[in-house]
Amino acid sequence: MKKIKKINIIVFTLLIIFLTCCLQQIENPSTPSAERGIIEGVVANSSSGAPIPNATVYIQGSNLSTTTDSQGRYRIENVPSGTQIVFAQASGYETQSKSVEVRANIIITVNFLLKPSSSQGNVYYVSPNGNNSNPGTRERPWATPGYGSRQLRPGDTLIILGGKYILKRYDDDIITPPSGNENAWIVIKGEDGNRPVLAGSENLITALNLSGVSYVKIENVEITHDSSVSGSSLFFRDGIEILGSPAVHIVLKDLYIHHIDEFGMNIQDVDDLQILNCRIEYCGFGALGGPSHEHGGWKNVKIQNCKLSYSGHYYQGGDGSNRPYDRPDGFGIEPSVGPILIEDTIAEHNYGDGIDSKAENTFIKKCIVANNSCDGVKLWGDKSRIENTLIYGRGDGKNETTPWSAIVIDQVEKADSTFEIVNVTVDDTLGGNYLFYVQYGVNVPVRILIRNTIFSGRGPNSHIYIGSSVTLSADHNLFYLPQSGGIILEHGSKVYTQSNIGELGEGNIYGDPLFAYPAWGSNGDYHLQNGSPAIDKGTSNGAPSIDLEGKTRPQGSGFDIGAYEK
Repeated sequence: MKKIKKINIIVFTLLIIFLTCCLQQIENPSTPSAERGIIEGVVANSSSGAPIPNATVYIQGSNLSTTTDSQGRYRIENVPSGTQIVFAQASGYETQSKSVEVRANIIITVNFLLKPSSSQGNVYYVSPNGNNSNPGTRERPWATPGYGSRQLRPGDTLIILGGKYILKRYDDDIITPPSGNENAWIVIKGEDGNRPVLAGSENLITALNLSGVSYVKIENVEITHDSSVSGSSLFFRDGIEILGSPAVHIVLKDLYIHHIDEFGMNIQDVDDLQILNCRIEYCGFGALGGPSHEHGGWKNVKIQNCKLSYSGHYYQGGDGSNRPYDRPDGFGIEPSVGPILIEDTIAEHNYGDGIDSKAENTFIKKCIVANNSCDGVKLWGDKSRIENTLIYGRGDGKNETTPWSAIVIDQVEKADSTFEIVNVTVDDTLGGNYLFYVQYGVNVPVRILIRNTIFSGRGPNSHIYIGSSVTLSADHNLFYLPQSGGIILEHGSKVYTQSNIGELGEGNIYGDPLFAYPAWGSNGDYHLQNGSPAIDKGTSNGAPSIDLEGKTRPQGSGFDIGAYEK
């Protein structure tokens, strides 16, 4: 009996030792699990090299995250094998990400050097799986962007994690941030690499209300209607609103706004607005627009690398045929102080105008305005200019006579306003109306400069009309209007034809520009073919040093006429 008892004691002791080792292995694993690896490293200040404690490090698209210790060290275990995106972020620093290849049973070192940011606020999070009673950390995020936006203070950042957020309650679900300041902007942004969707319904007035705020940045979110509902529940009005109280210092970047009943961005008064890398399409009332101003309208605005398309092709769940607003533009604003810069932007397939600006100091540069149902570009304000821009496809492939034109400068009320059209390519297939007209039946005097521009009106009866009150300066332009009854341009009582177009000004010529592939209702190619009369026939005087695509001018013995340099 004593021998058996002794054996039992030995077995029990060995069992205790085994269990203890297992617990230690679980608490302090020295090797990764099968098919998983470990990522560890240090997060430090890029300027001083000092470690950053309490920084958040996480794996994109997973629940794996941790915070750094007092020495800036971190360790994330059980990371699935394969390519992973690792993010590091800390309050007062810019977020950084790195792509790493995780291998089973391997420890990978990934260090981060974070750049200090100008804002020293907190970073908060919203997740579809969050709760508004949480503190808003990545581990315990808030649930709704509207709630999260109202908790911010100057310098704070709200990161909306990937997923779909239903917005339907007024005004709880509307993102309404406070103002930041010059050194501490409010930033609301979608998760890098996993852009969230803000889906509106129940006729909600807007997704974001920026009226009256300043120093706010909105980045990397998608705004659309909630397609999971039906009937009147899917109605959703504006993507972004600035109405009533003016906003100042606003950046809207990397936004995708689409299938909205009214405006993609409905803006009344704003000063220092940047709309960058945004795609805005299928909005019932237009991509960018707004009501008449109360405080100067749009001032100091830059629209760059955007796409403003298919305005009016959607309304309240349908194809737009039931829309109450007949001519929704890609860009269409009321009288404003300006300046407005529209650069590297495409405005196409809109049921209204491509670009319609009543603002003074409108500068349209390196843009493509194509296949819009109504006017291509319409300008109303003093000191406006079109440069290095391609305009074609009026009517969007529909063979119906309309009163619209490729370029319109009309109803200008300020005497002696000036307009410039330089290195522009215009092509029109439809005909049946003026290719370009200025101050039709308006006696207010204005001044127009047209230089290095191609006017191709291949449709019937589409000559150019310049009102008698206009002082016209036109040089080094190429005209081609084969079906306009011999008339190229009418200026007051003077008519210019192919035989006397040289009298219009130095370097004006007539001939087929030999475009690579002219189009109507589809994408065209308006580069010049060899032998084009536009090649080397322009002037360097007042002309841009690059073309629409950024190619240096000149490529040959002289500047080419038109938007593209051969």
